[in-house]
Formats: sequence, C-alpha cells, structure tokens
Amino acid sequence: MSTTDEAPAAVAAGTGIADPAPLGLAAFALTTFLLSAVNAGWAKNSSGNDWLGYAFAYGGFCQLLAGMWEFRNRNVFGATAFSTYGGFWIGLGLWAVLAHGNAKDLGWILLAFAFFNTYMLIFSSQLNTAVFGVFLTLELTEIALFIGFLANSSGMVKLGGYIGVITAFVAWYTSAAGVINGMKGKPVLPVGSPLFNLGS
Repeated sequence: MSTTDEAPAAVAAGTGIADPAPLGLAAFALTTFLLSAVNAGWAKNSSGNDWLGYAFAYGGFCQLLAGMWEFRNRNVFGATAFSTYGGFWIGLGLWAVLAHGNAKDLGWILLAFAFFNTYMLIFSSQLNTAVFGVFLTLELTEIALFIGFLANSSGMVKLGGYIGVITAFVAWYTSAAGVINGMKGKPVLPVGSPLFNLGS
C-alpha cells in the first residue's frame, strides 16, 4: 500500500524483497468477497462458511505475513494496515468457531474496526487513489454492517454485503496494479496520485 502513479519497483528499494502489498491486497480481497457474498444473500447454495478457512489461511495468515514484510520495508502504513486486517480475519474466524455469539457481537467488532479504518482512510489519501478507494469502500462496508448487525436489520446487512463485494473488486484491482506495475517497472495499470498532503 505504498505505490503511486510512479511505478513501484519489483524489489523495494534497499530491502532486497519484493513489494508485499499486492499479496496483502489480494488476500484481503478474496476473503472479503467470500464473506460479502454471504452477507449479500448471494451464496444461498453454500453452507455460508465458505469464507471461514480463508479467513485463517489467506485473509488472516497471508495478510499478516504481508504486514510483517511491510515492517521490513519500513512502510508503517502498509505494516499497520495489513497486520491489523490479518488479525481481523483470524479473530473473526476464531469468533465464528469458538464464540458462537449473536449478531450484536459482530456489530460491536465491526464498529471497533470502523474507528480504526477511519483514520487509516484519512491517511490513505496520502498514498494514491486506488488505495484510498479500498479504504473508502471498506469504511462504507463496515458502517453498513455494524448498523445492520446491531439493529438486527437484514436489509442493512445485505447492503453491507453489496458494498463489500465492491470493496473486494477495488482491492483486487489495486493488487493487480501492484503486480503488473512492479513487474514492468513502470505504470501499466493506473493507481492515481495522492489526493492531498496532510503535511502541507
């Protein structure tokens, strides 16, 4: 989550390792898509738990790894974002398996993550339009879902599911841009410029 319209290097400068952001974004996108399809009511022919294993293995573990590698890259934003949402997916998986709580539990969890996501959304405006789009759509997803679960509103939960699907596709696009731009060493898929500079 550190690229701009200036193409990212295939290997992050001075680190000797590739940019982990495309992996983290892809892991976030796929797991978000699976759960959002359930929330939107689209996965009627599934058990509704198709997201669960991926919450541990891909959205959780792989995204957490991406966060750790971002620490190695000295990218505080990417490290914080990927590690936090990796922990989110692992925690959500554990909640689903162990807690057997009601929907209001999930509402409070999502409310707490919406607080975190709010300042990350603001700070993402310093990076590029694509990353900002991920955090903006995620913010809207979390707001719709925490209202839906706390108010026991199936309509709001479905709305959160629809927005979550959009979030997943924005994250997939941003991941794809990071992969191809890093491979080519130049902008191939545009990600846009920072929206504004908080330090100016």
